[in-house]
Amino acid sequence: MKYFHDLWDDFLSLLFPRLCCGCGNELVRNETGICTDCYLSIPRTKFHEHDDNPVAQLFWGRCKIEKASAFSFYTKGSRIRKIIHALKYNGKRDVGTEMGRIYAMNLKSSGFFSGIDLIVPVPLHPSKLRKRGFNQSDDISAGISEVSGIRSDSGSLLRVLLSETQTNRSRLGRWENVEGIFRVERPEILMGKHILLVDDVITTGSTIDACATELLKIEGVRVSVIALAVAVQ
Repeated sequence: MKYFHDLWDDFLSLLFPRLCCGCGNELVRNETGICTDCYLSIPRTKFHEHDDNPVAQLFWGRCKIEKASAFSFYTKGSRIRKIIHALKYNGKRDVGTEMGRIYAMNLKSSGFFSGIDLIVPVPLHPSKLRKRGFNQSDDISAGISEVSGIRSDSGSLLRVLLSETQTNRSRLGRWENVEGIFRVERPEILMGKHILLVDDVITTGSTIDACATELLKIEGVRVSVIALAVAVQ
């Protein structure tokens, strides 16, 4: 049966080539979203190995974050930037889940997930969710959940206000633009939990801070943070 499945897969690939979201090369059998070359070439931050890494430092003096990290660097022309763009704007949802799996395998081997009870994707406002049709952070979280075995909950943290675009805003302007835009639904089910917030890109940390600020109002909650990429300041 597998033989015929592989033949069918090869036939479909001839008609509809599957392309890597990072470099545009054709994917071969068993590659999902990105090719092996991109998998090996994307630079890793390894921030999860250091408590005082640049992602963690974004929140110093703002909110208490237990652990923070990002998979790679979001720079102009980088493969991770192309991958995230394909996920968000071209609807390549499979690459979001695959990147979640890849990053989770890195984190799992280091013990990063130890003590974490729940994964919470950073939510989109309902109007943006309707327009896009999906939340990219949900897809990334699905891959992380699959590898880590930790449940992902996309219903407890809601985005209730639609902020203006963050593009071209100053660092301070970005923080002010997201104040009070999130609300926790059913806070009682989050009491005492260590929550892992998941986003696609961290720039100044303002969106994550706004999420964490609401979550930390709940008794006994602790918050950690990861993203597929961090923008180089």
